Amino acid sequence: MHAQVALHAARGRSNACIAREAGLHWDTVRRWRGRFAQAGRPGIKDRQRCGRPASFTPLQAAEVKASACRLPAESEVPLSRWSCPELAREAARRGIAPFMSASTVRRWLAQDALKPPSGHRESARGG
Repeated sequence: MHAQVALHAARGRSNACIAREAGLHWDTVRRWRGRFAQAGRPGIKDRQRCGRPASFTPLQAAEVKASACRLPAESEVPLSRWSCPELAREAARRGIAPFMSASTVRRWLAQDALKPPSGHRESARGG
């Protein structure tokens, strides 16, 4: 995304135009464009961030999302529909991750607008 901002800027596009086309906030475009102008190609690399590193890899998230798109019966799970707690348990059973919370699964599914079909059952089961 940083490189796309730099390319659009090199074509003379305004920050507002770049932000609209890229789906970014104009302030983000301004900051990335400034880094590129100041440091060149090294300026478009992601900077080191503070805080806790990610607990799961993008591949692990993709595998859980793929599981959510399949029927439980395909994994030999005796359910008619997946819930987030059941998907988290399935991820552990398949060795995707040793432990994963239902809220992590719920967040990943929400990122791609995937909805577990049994949300009302989750709250009744403590998930």
